[in-house]
Amino acid sequence: MLPYIARRVGTALILALLVTFITYWLLSFSFDGVVANILGPASSPDAVAALQRQLGLDRPLVVQYFDWLWGVLRGDFGVSYFTSEPVARAVVSRLGVTLSIVLVALALSAIVSVALGVLAASRAGFLDKLSQGISLLGHLFPNLLIAIALVLVLAINLKLLPATGFTPFSEDPVRWAATITIPVIVLVINGVANMAAQVRGTMIGELQKDYVRTLRSRGIGGRSVVFKHALRNAAAPALVVLSLEFIAMFGGALIIENVFALPGFGSFAFNSSIQGDIPVIMGITVFGVMLVVGVNLLTDLVNGWLNPKARVY
Repeated sequence: MLPYIARRVGTALILALLVTFITYWLLSFSFDGVVANILGPASSPDAVAALQRQLGLDRPLVVQYFDWLWGVLRGDFGVSYFTSEPVARAVVSRLGVTLSIVLVALALSAIVSVALGVLAASRAGFLDKLSQGISLLGHLFPNLLIAIALVLVLAINLKLLPATGFTPFSEDPVRWAATITIPVIVLVINGVANMAAQVRGTMIGELQKDYVRTLRSRGIGGRSVVFKHALRNAAAPALVVLSLEFIAMFGGALIIENVFALPGFGSFAFNSSIQGDIPVIMGITVFGVMLVVGVNLLTDLVNGWLNPKARVY
C-alpha cells in the first residue's frame, strides 16, 4: 500500500505543477490589465510599466513562475495585490466557510442516500418509488431555483432562518447552524438525487448475485445479508459517487455562496478572478488541486479497506 500512496502523491505533485504553470501562463496574457486595475482607470502607461517592474511582472514568464513556486515551497504564497492580506491566510479562512457547509451536506447526503437506496432495493414498493421520485426532483430543479424557493419560504415568509450571512462556529454554534441550514438543505437535495439512485442500482445488482442466494439458503437473516454482505460489496461504487459529489458540491459553492452572501472559497475565487489578483488566484489553484487529489486518494484507500480485491500494492 505504501508504494501505491507514494505513486499517487507523486502524481498529485506533477499534476499540481502542470495546473499551476498553465494557470500562470494564462494569467500572463492579462498582466497589463491587472496592473491597470490596481492603479485605476486614469493610470498612465509610464505608471503601469513602473508598477509592473515593482511587482516583477516584466520578467520572463518561467522566471516569474519558479520564483512563485520557490515561495510556495517555503510556505509563502505571497500577498493580495488589492488587500495586502497574506494569500494563505485568506484562502484558508474562506475554505473553512465552504467546507463547513459542504462536509455537513455531504455527510447528510450519504446517510439519507444509503438509507433510501438500501430500503428501496431490498423492500421495493413505496420506498422504491419514493427514492426514484426524490432523484427525479433533485435532477429537475437546479440548485439556484431550490435556493431561492427555500429562502422565500423559510427565511422571508416563515422567518425561521436567516436569509443571508454567516456566523463562525467559534462565535456562536447555534447561530452558525442557523446560517448554514438552508445552504445545506439545497446541497443535500441535489446530493441525494445523485447518490440514492447509485446506491439503489448497485444494491439491486448485489442482491441478485449467487452469493446472496447462497447465504439466504444457509439460513442467514435478511438484515445480515443486506447490511453485512451486500452493502459492503456495494460500497465501492457508492464511494466513487460520494467523492465525485464532494467535488461537485465544492465546485458549485460559487452559486450557493453568492445567493446566501457567504464569505466562502467560491465567491472569493470569483471576485479574485474578476480583479485579476494573481497571487490569490494561484493560491486558490494550489489549494483546489490538492483538495481534489486528496479526496480521490482517500476514496481509493477506503475502497481498498472495504474490498481487498481493489487494493493496489
